Amino acid sequence: MAILRLEDGTTYTQLEDIARELAPLKVQLNYWSVGENPEIHNLLAKEALNENEKERVLQALDGYFERLKQDFGYQSRDLIVLHPNIPNLNTLLAKFESCHTHADDEVRYIIDGEGVFGFVRPDRSQVELTIQSEEYINVPAGTEHWFHLSDRKQIKAVRYFITTEGWIPEYTGTSIRFPALVTG
Repeated sequence: MAILRLEDGTTYTQLEDIARELAPLKVQLNYWSVGENPEIHNLLAKEALNENEKERVLQALDGYFERLKQDFGYQSRDLIVLHPNIPNLNTLLAKFESCHTHADDEVRYIIDGEGVFGFVRPDRSQVELTIQSEEYINVPAGTEHWFHLSDRKQIKAVRYFITTEGWIPEYTGTSIRFPALVTG
């Protein structure tokens, strides 16, 4: 269940409330089931996955990818698996923890764990959205945002790309005002 926090501490957990608050950004948030396949659930229960296991998960969920390819022209997808035992995890994540934009939509389907997207709204207020397992998010191109892992430091997410270059962050220099982001 997604959780949206405003700067004043107000919290929303109902999808219609979250959608209303994110409407000026045109961020899309949906629920996508990973299905009932026991093999996939066993793989998702593991902390780390090898390349073969990642591909099995991706293939099991490719119905979503096929729709994105047909409807929006997506070209590729991958599965990122992050957990506390990855060497230099904080260094890896640091490039996304500052305010930035992308030339393409940033599209993720969280299949295990959780992550936190922060957004700068058109009125310059800021919000943070925690997204969890079986939630899909589309952050439109040009949307000023940041991303970090929750305290669990664990996520498995399918990332969908329109171009083969992936998302290249363009840093904006905007200061993040949320106290929840503590790195290191």
